[in-house]
Amino acid sequence: MAGILVAVFWAILVSFLAVVLVRLAQTLRATTKLVADVTEQAVPLLADASATVRSAQTQLDKVDAIASDVQEVTSNASALSTTVASTFGGPLVKVAAFGYGVRQALGRRTDPEPEPARDRGSARRTVIVGRTVPSARGRRSQRRNARGQKD
Repeated sequence: MAGILVAVFWAILVSFLAVVLVRLAQTLRATTKLVADVTEQAVPLLADASATVRSAQTQLDKVDAIASDVQEVTSNASALSTTVASTFGGPLVKVAAFGYGVRQALGRRTDPEPEPARDRGSARRTVIVGRTVPSARGRRSQRRNARGQKD
């Protein structure tokens, strides 16, 4: 009786192991097919990625060359502006100051302005940053507020 019981137990165990091995074989076949499909699709993708990286490297080399040219042009422009400023800056300021002085001297040599009338409409005024102030030439300046009225 014990022999039959052991034989039945072994038969059940072998059947269970056979089912497990069949399922494991099916899983291995599916995994093998999946790996083959991924390999078939991955190889062209890797080739495209490699071509893209090469193209990007070529473009980066071109951009690097352009950037170095721009840097050289910038340094040349800076040197040129420094040279122009040092060469012409001082003399131009002196010429402008001389011209201003000559205009002021010629302006004082002309006939003096007639004494303006005391009414508000005929007084000569100067505009400074959006405000109108009375002229100080030939008469004492009068204090006026922002609306032009006397204080």
